[in-house]
Amino acid sequence: MPRKEPGFAERLQTAVKSKQAQLEKIRAATQASDTPPAEAPSEQAKAAAERKARNAERKEADRAIAKRKEDERAAAKATQVRATAEAKARKEAERIARAQAEEALKVDQKAARDAKYAARKARQK
Repeated sequence: MPRKEPGFAERLQTAVKSKQAQLEKIRAATQASDTPPAEAPSEQAKAAAERKARNAERKEADRAIAKRKEDERAAAKATQVRATAEAKARKEAERIARAQAEEALKVDQKAARDAKYAARKARQK
């Protein structure tokens, strides 16, 4: 006797049973997970709090690094200003020493000229 093909109602009932089996499978998988659904929000809140703490630590570390870099820049600028001031003072001192040396040389040259002039006058008399 040939096998009878399933009718519409039988196919519909088979589809419903299949969907029910799939739903039961999904429910079993979610119940078997480590965190029950009631604990999931608290875990999320805990993770969010930890994330917030890590972000705060990172921002604080970034601020500390920025402050240290700013201090280093300020120290370098102060060192540069001090070096520039010392170089200016050294150049000014050299200029003054050179001017004094030139003045002393002029005085010596004038004294030598006067001595030669006096010697010439003394010979003529």
